[in-house]
Amino acid sequence: MKKIILIFCGLLFFVQSCTSQTYMDPKSLENAISNNEFTFMAEKAIPTNYDVINIMNSMPNSTSSRILNLSSGYTVILKKSVLEVNLPYFGRSFSSSRDSSNNGYTFTSKDFTVTKSAGKKGTTVVQIETNDQHAEKKIIIEVFKNGKALVSVNSNDRQPISYDGYMMKNEAVK
Repeated sequence: MKKIILIFCGLLFFVQSCTSQTYMDPKSLENAISNNEFTFMAEKAIPTNYDVINIMNSMPNSTSSRILNLSSGYTVILKKSVLEVNLPYFGRSFSSSRDSSNNGYTFTSKDFTVTKSAGKKGTTVVQIETNDQHAEKKIIIEVFKNGKALVSVNSNDRQPISYDGYMMKNEAVK
């Protein structure tokens, strides 16, 4: 009898650990997206440039994956009237800048358009296009039901790049 209980507890623990993680309550997530008030926190960068991928693969003790783990603090913050983007960039840029702070996607936009549509398997796709930046930027955010999100950034002056992360509510300003 003890063996059966032990096996049942082990099976229950295994099933519990295999469930998907919920990053944000579905109701809160739906409200945040419909109100255009959310924050995307990037956890991983997925470059598309093969020069970057080849350099990553040539480093000692590297894996052959194209995914870069990011430290915390890289975000896309959407508020009703302001879009704040702070994301690193790995890839080829077609316009040069002497300012090293312009190497990533770091900008604030007050003139942008947001369109939302339903994606596959219950996802929501949010497209943000900036109108007041020196290069036209389009940010596509695919949000899953559990709060996980995939962001793709396309720009006129750079190759596209994607980011994997999660959604959260905007923090209240004190």
